[in-house]
Amino acid sequence: MYKAVHRAIHAALKRADFRCVHASIQGNHIHLVCEAENKQALRSGVAGTKISMAHWIKAALRKRGLPCPGKVFAYRYHVRAITSPRQCRNALAYVLNNWRHHGYDRRSNAAVDMYSSALCFDGWSHAGSIAVPDEYERLPVARPQTWLLRVGWLKHGAIATSFVPKTH
Repeated sequence: MYKAVHRAIHAALKRADFRCVHASIQGNHIHLVCEAENKQALRSGVAGTKISMAHWIKAALRKRGLPCPGKVFAYRYHVRAITSPRQCRNALAYVLNNWRHHGYDRRSNAAVDMYSSALCFDGWSHAGSIAVPDEYERLPVARPQTWLLRVGWLKHGAIATSFVPKTH
């Protein structure tokens, strides 16, 4: 499933008006932090990304001889407009450390979620680098273009890799 989502995000990166800047793949849902030029670009960017993900996920299931669901995404996506540095920092901390919220970190000795864009994130508060396995293929994400996602959120401090998000 990782490769399916990887391919869909890669395809979304071809758009000029919509950018996936962070992602986190969980057992039964996906979090995306996106930027868009306007509401229509956001709507069509997310819709296109969902369609692409569904296509690649169904292809992966068929390849393994598993049944394909009629709908891959049972629910509509939830949008939260991020308008302040604190809200942006909280959203980044939540998405990038969501694996800790769900307890997946207890089955791993990794410092960050390997099924997220955490390895591409340069706002961790820890000193030193995070080890990346040689064969690992990072999720393709765009560099943020808005002030808020580039540097604005830093007004409230770097994020600890050990942070465990609460339900919001």
